[in-house]
Amino acid sequence: MFTGLVEATGEVRSIEFRGEQARITVELPFAGELENGESVAVNGCCLTVTNHDDKAACFDVLKQTLEVTSLGELAAGRLVNLERAMLAGGRFGGHFVQGHVDTIGTILDLSSHGQDYRLEISLPEQIQSLCIDKGSLAIDGISLTIAELKEDSAVFWIIPHTMEHTRLSDAEVGQKVNLEADVIAKHVARLMEGRTAL
Repeated sequence: MFTGLVEATGEVRSIEFRGEQARITVELPFAGELENGESVAVNGCCLTVTNHDDKAACFDVLKQTLEVTSLGELAAGRLVNLERAMLAGGRFGGHFVQGHVDTIGTILDLSSHGQDYRLEISLPEQIQSLCIDKGSLAIDGISLTIAELKEDSAVFWIIPHTMEHTRLSDAEVGQKVNLEADVIAKHVARLMEGRTAL
């Protein structure tokens, strides 16, 4: 379980495709603190550390993960958002993020407005009903509040701190991003499906 508060950014050292799977190696500031088998959210995807040293960690990515996330589009030198699993008893400042990506969106706008930034992301049909005005949505693992909900997109306002300390600092219009809806919204939607079927 994660909070959507990005702990650090890392740089992709390599992505090696192995048939339908891949191994991603990321240079990250807390590599020496990790243990094999530990979970780390990489751009909002919960991945397992398969190998590491003091500077980098390796993650093996399944075919299914490559199909439903934007991880397959990573390349050496690109930044990724990183968050270790939340600690019991720690402060919980974001929202419940599982690291299970629901779908992929596209950056439609990323523009500066004074000190802040306007971010607009496309919302595929399967996630639209799970989003509400002023609700939470994880974008590449960043817990963000929906400032304006449109028919097929959502607008977010980004403060300078978030811009500087996440991969949004090198994001661009047209880029694919991982989207994870609020887990409570998903459970409510599932329960309502059962009610309407009765």
